Formats: sequence, structure tokens, C-alpha cells
Amino acid sequence: MGTETETFLDKIGRLLARKLSTQISGYHPYTPSDFHTLCETLLPGDILLIEGDTRISKAIKYLTQSTWSHSAFYIGDALPAPSDGSERPRLIEVMLADGCIAVPLSKYETYNTRICRAANLTDAERAEIVAFMIGKIGLKYDLHNIFDLLRYFFPTPPVPVRWRRRMLAVGSGDPTRAICSSLIAQAFQSIRYPILPNVTVLGEDGDYARREIFHIRHHSLFAPRDFDLSPYFEVVKPTLKKGFDHRSLTWKSPPDNLSR
Repeated sequence: MGTETETFLDKIGRLLARKLSTQISGYHPYTPSDFHTLCETLLPGDILLIEGDTRISKAIKYLTQSTWSHSAFYIGDALPAPSDGSERPRLIEVMLADGCIAVPLSKYETYNTRICRAANLTDAERAEIVAFMIGKIGLKYDLHNIFDLLRYFFPTPPVPVRWRRRMLAVGSGDPTRAICSSLIAQAFQSIRYPILPNVTVLGEDGDYARREIFHIRHHSLFAPRDFDLSPYFEVVKPTLKKGFDHRSLTWKSPPDNLSR
């Protein structure tokens, strides 16, 4: 298998990546986005879950049985502002066609999003995982492994629910696979922070010496929704963080036929 074969696989891979990255028409967020409040709420080290609108997003949402198809990592002002005066990149994400890149937060201004925040991180730990993610910028997705891409063209495969997640992990094992949750999971594992660990309990029930041993799952098994489900990540809702008061709302009076 020489260079010509590799070049051919690259071309096929890029073609499949472009098709999977095309947007699905008709996407509308369920709720209006309050982008200003989102910007004020995020902290370095936060994870932004996104309801994507591409073909691969549809497949990932089906395979993981979740609203969230993509995850991005917030780094704050860790990267310099562009010299051309454009918006500073504050998110790091892995995209199928582009690999690991830094993008402005406004990219997801109109999308349904959710903030997941690891509990009790120190400033030093936040800085460490931010540095980990910045160090991965430029990594490319391995387009040689065509099977990695082909499986996303079948968003409703005839397999049991318990096997669907495994379909996300099948392939070359490259850390820059199509969903960014894999790389983000590695960042948190680098500081030994749990996400959804396997837990082994030692000792009998009631034994005061009983303790739990946390086993780190392989990073390729993590999906975006795992940060939402994790008992160790807080779901942060910007509107509530800013001090929501339902008494301050002005309600439109209901029509007469609804008030009876």
C-alpha cells in the first residue's frame, strides 16, 4: 500500500467528511439564545454541549439517544486576539473535516447549548486542562480509516441500544475522532477527574472501611451527553446564574376564551 493508495483514501475521506458536515435544513433552536448571558457565565474549563445541525450530528444524537451531538471546550482568553481585529477564539473543538481547532464563541450563538462545569476544580487544575486542550490544536482526524466515516451514514443501524455507543468508538483509536467529547475526556483524565467511571466497591455493606475504586473508562467511549449525565459535573443555566426572578416578568393577558 503506497503513497498513491494513501492519497486516494485521503480524497475519499475528505469527500465523506464534507458530506457528513453538511447542514440539515430546517434546524431551529427550541429556545431563544441569550448569547450575552452565556458569555458572562462561562468559565475556563467549562464544556459547552451543542445540539448540532449536520448529518453527523443526526447520527450521533441517535446513537447516544441524546439531544447533544457536539461538545466544545471553553478556554476564555487563553489564546491571543487575532491581529486583524476579528473575534478572539474562546472554544476548542474537534471537527470532522478540520480536526482540532479554536473558534469564536459566537459560532454557536443561535444554537441550543448547555454548560457543564466540573465541580471543585482549583485554578491550577483549570489551567492544566486548558493547556492540555490548547496543546492539541492542529491535530487532524484520520481520514484514512474510511469505516470511521461510513458508520455515520447509517443513523438508524439495526443494532440493540446497548451496542450503539460502541459504534462511536469503533475504528482506529485516533484521539481526534469525529466527536470532541473524546479529546475533552482525555483532558479531564489527565488530572484524574472522573466523568462516568466504572466503580468497584470493596468491603461488605455497612463496613466502615468500605471504599470505592474508580476505573477510568477509555476516552473513546465518551459521548457529549456523558458530561450532562455525570454526577461530577454541574449543569449551569446562564439565566438562573444571573438571578432569575419570575415576579419581574410581564405576561401578556390570555384571550378571554382561555381565561374561563
